[in-house]
Amino acid sequence: MRLIVLSTAIAVAAGVLIAQGGGQQRGGGKGPAAPKLYTSAAEVQALIAKAKEQNAAKSTATIAQNLLRLDPYNVSMEYRSSIGPAAIHDTEAEMFYVIDGTATMVTGGKLVGETRNGVNLTGSAIEGGDTRNIGKGDFIVVPEKTAHWFSQINGTLVLMSFHLTRPVPAAAK
Repeated sequence: MRLIVLSTAIAVAAGVLIAQGGGQQRGGGKGPAAPKLYTSAAEVQALIAKAKEQNAAKSTATIAQNLLRLDPYNVSMEYRSSIGPAAIHDTEAEMFYVIDGTATMVTGGKLVGETRNGVNLTGSAIEGGDTRNIGKGDFIVVPEKTAHWFSQINGTLVLMSFHLTRPVPAAAK
């Protein structure tokens, strides 16, 4: 059942990427990244196992690995073992699908200790905002210009993170 839900979420992401795809470059690279239009359930499980090994070996709080890409959109698998910084993305909405684990997520409010990190803002926490407990199977959409933060992670949180350029580029309308 979990593989069916995961495969469905990946298929939805691929559909969004293909339907809204454009030729815009994401970030400051030397050109558009090569498209990646398919990732199997077996590949996702292998990425999760690899992230678990990397996390144990290096005590890295968050490991992100690319699942799908059609510039300017991308889907990543995130393996989080502890809280990280809060963020605001100026030009991207972010959609999360929880593959495994539970956490507390805060959306909205104001960043604490706000600093600029390229086109995004980061902070050490969020004051105010809406707090919700999230877990396996949950979907969350965070609009652009909205603070978001995983304020507590219970063990390990494995997510799919969909970055969606906003507003939608003219080519996709």
